[in-house]
Amino acid sequence: MLVLVLDSSTPAVTAALAEITDDVRLLASRRTVDARAHGELLSPQIAACLTESGAAAADLTAVVAGLGPGPFTGLRVGLVTAASVAHALGIPTYGVNSLDALGHAAGTDLAGTDLAGSDAATGRVLAATDARRREIYWAVYAADGRRLTDPAVGAPAAVAEALAGLGVTTAVGDGALRYAELLGVPVRPEPRYPDALPLARLAADRVRTAAPTEPLTPCYLRRPDAVAAAGRKPVLQ
Repeated sequence: MLVLVLDSSTPAVTAALAEITDDVRLLASRRTVDARAHGELLSPQIAACLTESGAAAADLTAVVAGLGPGPFTGLRVGLVTAASVAHALGIPTYGVNSLDALGHAAGTDLAGTDLAGSDAATGRVLAATDARRREIYWAVYAADGRRLTDPAVGAPAAVAEALAGLGVTTAVGDGALRYAELLGVPVRPEPRYPDALPLARLAADRVRTAAPTEPLTPCYLRRPDAVAAAGRKPVLQ
């Protein structure tokens, strides 16, 4: 089964083609880090992945998309693209929380073997991405990649207080790297952004069983900066 994998929840614009059988492997992948060009980058990256793998859009059986959390505009680009491709081809969509991809990759390696001897294999992992406004999106994960806390958004200092008593021994993600001193937890350089392979792995069972399509509901965690006007302004004569 050939699956298109997309994520635009962070400055890293990601597109990939994954083959899902008993295992999951990537056939082609593209990632460009540019917080201002999600819309311009994603479609060409999809086309490049199809060309590299020698596949056609009609060969796709499902679309997997990162649901965030992430900033409003960038996240919408990936989800609208995923929904549009799936609608045009008549195939299902499956969503994966983007922080879960970081937590999954940090807790286990991508071949499914525990990272023996590492903090990620013996303790709990903080996955954090940059939420702008000097805040981070974050959640805590067990060594096997299971999420232990609900995704949340907050200032790094406040997150550091929330981590007390949770047994977190290491952190991953762009947000953790940016605010490592405030978080007070050792930070690993990778994974920095949600990767296509853990996204595909986390949706693999749904793909294999041809589960019903899912609405791609974005995880925003806070309201967008742009809001509708409260009322009509009077017109001066």
